[in-house]
Amino acid sequence: MQKRLILAMALSMLVLLVWSALFPKPQILGNKEVMVTKLSSQIESARTAPMLNVQDNALPVRTVKIERKNWDLIFDESRASVLGAQFKNFQLYQFNLKYALLLQNMGSAFQRSAAGSGDEVSFISKYRDLQVIKRFNVSNSKYTIELDIETSNLSNASVVLDYPLILGVLNFAASKSQMNLQNISVATQEKIEHLNGRKDLIVQNIKTLGLRERYFCAIIQPESGSYSAFIRKINPQETEVGLIAQNLQLAPGQSLTQKFFIYIGPQDLKLINAANPAWVKLINFGAFDFISRIVLNILEFLYGLVHNWGLAIIGLSILVYIVLYPLSVKQMRSMKEMQALQPRIEELRGIYKDNPQKLNKEIMLLYREHKVNPLGGCLPLVLQIPIFFALYQALIRFVALKGATFLWIKDLSEPDRLFLLPVSLPFLGNEVNMLPILMAIGMFIQQKISLKSASGSSAEQQKMMMIIMPIMFCFIFYHMSSGFVLYWLVNSALMLIFQLRMNRAK
Repeated sequence: MQKRLILAMALSMLVLLVWSALFPKPQILGNKEVMVTKLSSQIESARTAPMLNVQDNALPVRTVKIERKNWDLIFDESRASVLGAQFKNFQLYQFNLKYALLLQNMGSAFQRSAAGSGDEVSFISKYRDLQVIKRFNVSNSKYTIELDIETSNLSNASVVLDYPLILGVLNFAASKSQMNLQNISVATQEKIEHLNGRKDLIVQNIKTLGLRERYFCAIIQPESGSYSAFIRKINPQETEVGLIAQNLQLAPGQSLTQKFFIYIGPQDLKLINAANPAWVKLINFGAFDFISRIVLNILEFLYGLVHNWGLAIIGLSILVYIVLYPLSVKQMRSMKEMQALQPRIEELRGIYKDNPQKLNKEIMLLYREHKVNPLGGCLPLVLQIPIFFALYQALIRFVALKGATFLWIKDLSEPDRLFLLPVSLPFLGNEVNMLPILMAIGMFIQQKISLKSASGSSAEQQKMMMIIMPIMFCFIFYHMSSGFVLYWLVNSALMLIFQLRMNRAK
């Protein structure tokens, strides 16, 4: 890989990491069609009402475990809420939602009903002058739930059903790497908003609401009616996400059933598409989302051929290299043409060292005389940077890599951890990750090869880069997922082989 590409990638990755660590994703405020405002008085009144907290010792938790083929749901019976889900196909991963699908401020007097059977579990409660029955129809394998909330008005007066339905709770007290992978998606008729969850907001007239962490997500969609989605900080570390009905009233003796379709499962585009194709758009991979989706489709296709995610990543790296090969050849030839002119450029720098404007003019005339385009090698670089970021965003969230093994790597979603040290070193910790070290060695060799064909001031610059860049990249990649580092290592090795071939053909 050439020096300019390496430098650009390093600086880009540094900007990405620093920006993600220091600055949260900006909150997207709506336009005239999508009204995003501060919490309405309806939600503010819920704030001052007694808050239900499943961790409150005064309110004991009675759990109900619903076992299905691919997953288990853990309910809090007294609140008829979902504490979390456990996924059997993903190393029994625990997706904690704290009190998902809770009807807030409805009390904690629910009891499991014997009426539920098969895939259905029901809870019933009488709160003040209301009778509420919550029926959860839990899919056996699709990670979906159909929730019916039947509310009956037992009083002689009309009742406003302004009880928020909580989708889940985001916890921002985790590490920065995990915290920045949590966000909220809200779909209206016009558009989809991606929100960071750190401010109290309400989005009116929504179609679908979703929240996600690194690998798993929860999505809810009302069957009918008008609902607002709200985001509310409940303490410095946690944020509630939920729905609240708009203008929903029950006359005396009237009953009403609200129906919701829910997905609680991995951020697997195929699984989400099987549940509801419209929900796939809620999953976003950043600025290069389109490329990330293509990358994941190719990766899954390759896995279907080789049946190992490590081999599939190697195949992806080879495929990307082949696609960009013509551009790489063009870039290398452009760089060789530039290197051939370096002695002449050094002479001009000596002659016009006190006249920068004249120097630049003479250098451009030299390029024109030899028909050399100084920007000729930039196109491959411009194309590879979006692919680089798209790969990073796709692989860091790719749930299939969790627990996937390859060679000595026990989990492609984590650093490769060849072995552990008895002591912890600054920055590196106590783990020895071999892939970033091999990548740094390969980069050093690349810089060494480039140095042989350099002269003058450019040679001095490359001597510095030969040491700085491999160390810099090693630090940047050291704690990244081994799946992503494996891709980059293979790509670097292919570029090194290509560079050696080009040098021999000179």
